[in-house]
Amino acid sequence: MTDKSVYKRTGELVPFNKEKIYLAIMKSMKQGSGLVREDVANLIGDEIENEIDSSSKIAEIEALVYKKLIKYEQEFTARSYEAYRAVREYQRASLVIDNKIMGIVHGSNMDVIKENANKNARLASTQRDLIAGEFSKDYCDRKLLPANIVRAEKEGVIHFHDKDYFIQPIFNCCLVNLKDMFQNGTVINSKLIEEPRSFQTACTVATQIVQQVANGQYGGQTITLSHLAPYVRVSHDKHRERVIKEGIASGIDYSLEQVEKIAGMRLRQEVKDGVQTIQYQINTFSTSNGQAPFLTIFMYLDEESEYKAETAMLIEEILLLRYKGMKNEAGVYITPAFPKLIYVLDEDNIFADSPYRYLTDLAVKTVAKRMMPDFISAKKMKEVHDGEVFPPMGCRAFLSPYKDEEGKYKWYGRFNQGVVTLNLVDVGLAAKGNVEHFFEILDHRLALVFQALMLRHESQREVSSSISPIHWQYGAITRLGKSESVEPYLFGGYSTLSLGYIGLHECIGALIGKSMTTSEGEKLGMEIIGRLKLATEDWTKETNIGFALYGTPSESTTYTLAKKTREKFGVIAGVTDKDYLTNSYHVNVREEIDAFAKLSFESKFQDVSSGGCISYVEVPNLAHNHKALESLIRFMYDNIQYAEINTKSDYCQKCGFTGEILLDDNLEWYCPECGNRDEEAMNVCRRTCGYLGDNFWNKGRTQEIKERVLHLDAREEVFADEVCAGSF
Repeated sequence: MTDKSVYKRTGELVPFNKEKIYLAIMKSMKQGSGLVREDVANLIGDEIENEIDSSSKIAEIEALVYKKLIKYEQEFTARSYEAYRAVREYQRASLVIDNKIMGIVHGSNMDVIKENANKNARLASTQRDLIAGEFSKDYCDRKLLPANIVRAEKEGVIHFHDKDYFIQPIFNCCLVNLKDMFQNGTVINSKLIEEPRSFQTACTVATQIVQQVANGQYGGQTITLSHLAPYVRVSHDKHRERVIKEGIASGIDYSLEQVEKIAGMRLRQEVKDGVQTIQYQINTFSTSNGQAPFLTIFMYLDEESEYKAETAMLIEEILLLRYKGMKNEAGVYITPAFPKLIYVLDEDNIFADSPYRYLTDLAVKTVAKRMMPDFISAKKMKEVHDGEVFPPMGCRAFLSPYKDEEGKYKWYGRFNQGVVTLNLVDVGLAAKGNVEHFFEILDHRLALVFQALMLRHESQREVSSSISPIHWQYGAITRLGKSESVEPYLFGGYSTLSLGYIGLHECIGALIGKSMTTSEGEKLGMEIIGRLKLATEDWTKETNIGFALYGTPSESTTYTLAKKTREKFGVIAGVTDKDYLTNSYHVNVREEIDAFAKLSFESKFQDVSSGGCISYVEVPNLAHNHKALESLIRFMYDNIQYAEINTKSDYCQKCGFTGEILLDDNLEWYCPECGNRDEEAMNVCRRTCGYLGDNFWNKGRTQEIKERVLHLDAREEVFADEVCAGSF
């Protein structure tokens, strides 16, 4: 050892160690020429020791070793030494993505771990998806996206949704054409699945299709009960035939009434078992993106009028099963997050004397306990969409009306290409209170969103059907040949690209200092989203691509954009003073407003934001006050296209408490009964942004959940009756 010192790469001053030079050269000689010259290694070490001073750095010494090796004609050793240095330099390099990935593994990267409330980031399978996603985001920023788009996203001007999947040319969400896949068969893992011959088989095949569809895209999917209903009749006929044969074989002369009764009992059991198969399969499957399939089930009696009675039977069983819930690991029934259920309110189930009113009564009972189903008003939707009633693709993304070559409206087998969201709060603050200037800035930002959306579109133009056979070759979307281009389905309005937006409430506050529920705020809000709607219409005309205006769900986006906006503009009361931005056109969660006024107000924005919308009301536990819920649901039927009711049904695994698990001022969940704060020992289910989440949320969304005010008091039963006088 010597008394000389050198500086490490970290800046730390350490004693110089000639032995390390000797060992490094010897290793390089063995891996280089294979000729070991200890004398040369010692000589180089001695020379370097004599030449350096106490200000030398490790990197300088390594470069000196290389020069000495060349000087003493050790070319192969020098090459080996330099290669080793390059590898070590690469290994030492600290990239931003390194910390993000290790943060997922070690549980410290909370922004990623809690970006999706239905992903359990403690699981290896989920971590694998999140790690791949972080690499994809990094690669997209460096290689796939233009600098202005990357910069705009980093500054919080826009949000390029699902960038973690952009590296693959796959699309967002869809309406699955189960009818085609059942009737014409499908293929899963190169195995032919023929048309089901019973309802139970149809349910099993449906769940297999759902899982395969989820593996080939990154968004939600919707199936409809009306596509399963024909197989209820198939099973009924089979049961009838079997009862007759059994009677003959056993010498029993069953009457037709007896045959029908026995067959009906067996059918009811099969329907119950089949529906249970769907619920259990969906909640126990894990897809390639590390979560259960994001599935929505549409329940509309009149969708296939020929099978209305069978559809009603399925709706009843679905609701009964959801009301019951699913058992957690402790064997206690809790609220499952999936599948999301959508119940259509129509003339045949909304009035007191409607033939299917019993289903609505059951829906009321179920939503009071399990927060599902959500409700679509056939009456209001028909007013906006040329008499058509149809579901969203997952939680809230709606397609625009489209007619096939026969002039018939087509919904199933269509999809969304992708979403880019505009941060309206950033535009509002940049305008500094000047509304005219706001719209000038907005036009520039819309051009940026259009550019980003076209990147989504262009990434899919070269895709062939082989990327996801279940979608493109075997009926979920269409039936193309192998390796056939999907490009025709990207044009003509068959699919959509969505212009999302967030923070209309804060934007209006930034511009005029008033709530959007004031007359001035409402007028400006409608003008703003009217301009967004006009942009989508202009883009559609210019490109022959379907563009839609989409009220963004904003699960993780609400937090990330809130942080970036505050960093850019500072803390501004009522605008950037919280860790979330208000969802799309919604009334701010802290604003005191009753349920009926909120739904009435937001319905105006739904009519404009027709490519993506859902509204909600927050209510207390109304399990023993169904009359108030009935009035609320009737109001929905008359006044708004698509709405949901939020209540609480949590469970503490330590003390058995059921009810509402609470949040303290530090945004930590705790049981009000026993004080339990262990998230792994409680089941909490909340409405996230159009769907349910049960794996907890990021800081911003958690704060938003805590600050939600009630829109309906448990004692407002009389008031509700007054609002809907004569409804029932």
